[in-house]
Parts: sequence; structure tokens; C-alpha cells
Amino acid sequence: MRHYLDFEKPIAELQRKLDDFKAHPEAASLGISWEDEIKVLENKILEAQRQLYSNLTSWQRVQLARHPNRPYSLDYLRTTFQEFEELHGDRLYSDDHAMVGGFARLGTERVMVIGTQKGRDTKENIFRNFGSAHPEGYRKALRLMKLAERFRLPVITLIDTAGAYPGVGAEERHIAEAIAVNLREMMTFEVPIIACVIGEGGSGGALGIGVADRVLILENAYYSVISPEGCAAILWKDRAAAPKAAEALKITAANLKAAGLVDEIIPEPFGGAHLDLDAISRTLRDSLLRNVSELKSLTGSERLASRYAKFRAFGHFTEPKSTS
Repeated sequence: MRHYLDFEKPIAELQRKLDDFKAHPEAASLGISWEDEIKVLENKILEAQRQLYSNLTSWQRVQLARHPNRPYSLDYLRTTFQEFEELHGDRLYSDDHAMVGGFARLGTERVMVIGTQKGRDTKENIFRNFGSAHPEGYRKALRLMKLAERFRLPVITLIDTAGAYPGVGAEERHIAEAIAVNLREMMTFEVPIIACVIGEGGSGGALGIGVADRVLILENAYYSVISPEGCAAILWKDRAAAPKAAEALKITAANLKAAGLVDEIIPEPFGGAHLDLDAISRTLRDSLLRNVSELKSLTGSERLASRYAKFRAFGHFTEPKSTS
């Protein structure tokens, strides 16, 4: 059953009426037919969807990025990729279930895939720590990237996390250091690296596997230094100001592309990726294959130089000239 978000309620009401008409047995003996009413409602639904999804606000896109039915990393590993073989543990502390990764095949390409993974229900969310990795998750990711470098395999990362876990245990095991080491080391790998934000791209938790030759983002995903709620709590002292914060942060795919912070926006099925897993999986596969092919045409030193220049170009600013 489709889950409707708050801003989709007008469509949900029309769909409910349509379902009622379709479920009502046609009284042929009485000459009653719902065919005309069904056509009218279907047209109303299409028009309502066109108006709504063509003019989504930043906050509505954040809500779509967090949709409970949105495809997660393991969903894409079953559809976009083939022959996924998961690898476990960081060889230092434990296996973090919020970070998954291993060998896989993408079309004809052998790759290493790493992604953050949320849960669908309470039990799985506890098991996956709501998609927020501990230090051992980032150290596991780094171990797999080093393995990919050794076997000359492209690295693909799938980002969907509200952020790295901020708890006491994570601090005791040096979460900031683990992320910082990943940032440094990902700048040194000669193999192609592609990062794709498939849902939430939250703060350093996302950036810890986000240093790449190409940064892709799904149409309704977002990438931000802080969540809209966190920003609202700091600036407006009220988390209810999250929609205002989402607009001010410029965190949507279109904003990020305009600022040069992402390289490509991957279009989603109308209404969101959760409505057609097969379609978004094919679109993602095509984009990843094209980018892997383009990156493999470069030498390792060329990729390193381009990657360095790419991230050094972020954050331009200007200072006013002195009037004195």
C-alpha cells in the first residue's frame, strides 16, 4: 500500500475515491457504469500530480528523501548491481551494520560498492543504527577501498544517512578521526571513485564516503552540512522552522548542481524513487556505467589531479575592496 506524505494528501484523497469506484461492482442490470467517473478522477489525479511534483519546495524534497519506502543501498545492490558479495568488519573493533559493502558486478564491470543502510522497521533500524555509522563503519569502508585499490576495481559509494553516530561510544572510538582519515585517503586512491547520494546526505557522515571523482545525486535527495531541523534549532531556536532552513541551506539537487558541488542529477520516476524501483535502478545503472567508462579512460595520475582540483575549487568567496 502506498504511503502518502502530508503534502500528498490531496492526491491521496482523489486516489481513495478512484479506488472506491473501481472496487464497486458494476450494476449492469440497472444500467449503472462508473466508467465516466473513473476517467474524470484519473485525469484529476494526473493533473494534481503534475502540479505538485513540478513545483516541489526544498522541504518537500527533504521529505521525499526520507520517505519510509524510498529504496536504500541494499535495494540497489539487489537491482542495479549483480553478484554482490558482502564483506564484514573493520579488522580493528567490530562490524558496523549501518555501513555495508563488498564486491559486486555493474553490467560487465567488477566494482567495490559501499553504502550506508537504514532500516525499514524498528527492529531493523536498531540493527542498522538508523543508518548512522560508528567509527568502525568508516574504517570498514576504508578497508574495502584499500582492497579495491589493490585489485584495481572502481569504487562506488551510495550515501543515505542523516549523519555519523554522535554517541559517547563513537566519540570514545574517535569518530572525527575516522572520517578525517577517510577524507585524506580517498584523495590518494588511483582507482575511479563515484559517490551517489541516494537519499539523505548528512554532514560528515555522508562526506566520510563522499570524496570522489564524480559526485552524483538523485533528483529528490539532499546533501547538507546540517539537517534542516538542526539548522532551524540553531538559527531560529525552533525546529518547526525546518522548511525555512531547508530553503536557506540550498541543499536540493538543483541547488547543488548550480553551485558546482555535484556533477550530475539522476532523474527519478514521477513522484519519487519509491514509486518505481525497477525504473530508478536502471537509470542509476546507466549513469554509473557511463561515469565508470569515462573515468577509466583517464590514467591514475590524471584522476588524482582532477579529483584534487575538483575539491580545491569548492568554497570560493570574495572580499569587499577596502575603501580606505
